[in-house]
Amino acid sequence: MEKPSVKIGEKLVGEGHPVYIIAEIGINHKGSMDIAKKMIAGAVFAGADSVKFQKRTPELCVPHDQWLVERETPWGRMTYIDYKRKTEFTMKQYFEIDQYARQKGIDWFASCWDIPSIDFIEQFDPPVYKVASASITDMELLEKLKATGKPVMISTGMSTFDEIEAAVKCLGEGNLLIAHSTSTYPCKPSELNLKMIHTLKETFPNVPIGYSGHEVGLSTTWAAVAMGASFVERHITLDRSMWGTDQSASVEIMGLYKLVNDIRDIERAMGDGIKKVYDSELSSLRKLRKVQNKGVEKAA
Repeated sequence: MEKPSVKIGEKLVGEGHPVYIIAEIGINHKGSMDIAKKMIAGAVFAGADSVKFQKRTPELCVPHDQWLVERETPWGRMTYIDYKRKTEFTMKQYFEIDQYARQKGIDWFASCWDIPSIDFIEQFDPPVYKVASASITDMELLEKLKATGKPVMISTGMSTFDEIEAAVKCLGEGNLLIAHSTSTYPCKPSELNLKMIHTLKETFPNVPIGYSGHEVGLSTTWAAVAMGASFVERHITLDRSMWGTDQSASVEIMGLYKLVNDIRDIERAMGDGIKKVYDSELSSLRKLRKVQNKGVEKAA
């Protein structure tokens, strides 16, 4: 039986294919094109398959009762709506991001939080769209994404199983990827619930299942891969001490490099499940297995 897979760009994602690794830039760029480019270059250096941004129309995504709430930001004290505007790149800046990512040879895409943002990102012909955990119940948004004809990846944090099933029913299973996730930043290991990867694989056998992690450290993401995650996503940053709500749950570039390389080691280590004696074991067999040695002597 053919295992389910979805094509993202030039790569197939699913069982039997290399784990697809997404470096989530999100809003950790803080509105700086220089930081965004350094993060893209870092993801390329680390060996990630793609980078992901977040795209919002602040006037639609920020509740009206929070617009004028003031907060401290890297640009000084300002209203929340002005802060959210500061973290959004312009059309010109996204064209620059698109050109830079193409130059570096890495795919990029975005989580779109509202319908105008889908229209905005669609101009760049992304290889896939991501639905943030916060948006999984927004059926109008899901329908709009489905209509693009692109693969859609959904995160399942802060969602009930009924909500996940409703989203899958809306999107259909044909061009879908599902990421297990817990929406706590950072998330403690006791709430990661990695066995949900198995539950999702059993419930949706025709859909590639992955993992979007917000924990501190790398070991639990490696565990997700060992448990069968076909793709993984981790937030990245240049420095975890930088200002921003996602920074502490992010991985610095050298950490991403280690994450990617060790995932590739895990893939190689999995093997095929068929027991065999490797040529590299033969010298140890001759030296250490007494029964075998006696048999060899008699034969001689």
